[in-house]
Amino acid sequence: MREQGAVALGPRVVVALDFADAASALALAGRLTPQSCRLKVGKELFTAAGPQLVATLAQRGFDIFLDLKFHDIPNTVAQACRAASQLGVWMLNVHALGGRAMLEAAREALEAMPHRPLLIAVTVLTSLEEAELREVGIEARPLDAALRLATLAHDSGLDGVVCSAHEAGRIRDALGEGFLRVTPGIRLAGEQAGDQKRIMTPRLAMESGSSYLVVGRPVTRAAEPLQILAQINDEIAAVENRA
Repeated sequence: MREQGAVALGPRVVVALDFADAASALALAGRLTPQSCRLKVGKELFTAAGPQLVATLAQRGFDIFLDLKFHDIPNTVAQACRAASQLGVWMLNVHALGGRAMLEAAREALEAMPHRPLLIAVTVLTSLEEAELREVGIEARPLDAALRLATLAHDSGLDGVVCSAHEAGRIRDALGEGFLRVTPGIRLAGEQAGDQKRIMTPRLAMESGSSYLVVGRPVTRAAEPLQILAQINDEIAAVENRA
């Protein structure tokens, strides 16, 4: 098993390529640089464009977070993780709610791979609040549910979790700085929340304990995406320089 405690290096911003086709994703990637960000390919884009797009983006020098949130029986998830790792991705994820056996199977499947990607687990989606959790049988606040699932992922040997920035600090304090906290729901000051309810600005997210920030609309819908990235990276640098 790889030793837990990976330190976050390189760009802290992961731009979510939430597009319905490869041409749009590649057009935006052409306006970005691997030095300023990493890229996230999620379910919509992967379904539309497939593995070839991931390979193309990686060939351009970008680190790719493959955000497919695998959640199935242990053997199926293990095989899916093994296939994903062969695409040369930097990071991939599973759902922590799949349970310990599934998490351990995913981790074990990657240990034999020559270029092992980081493996993280989704805790509580940022679109869910306490009322929605209760509807699906989780009688806990998002913070408590996220910490419980993060602890399970940590104990199963994973590298980190996807969580809201609101939970990142509690998870860091409980499980250590090296256990990564990848946080979506990042919005610039004054921006609309959209369908994500537990959101935070880049500066506050870093101050709250995030390791990586997943940023979508603020960059993908910007007239000058590199300019917005520079603004976000400046906020991150200011927080890190104070640490």
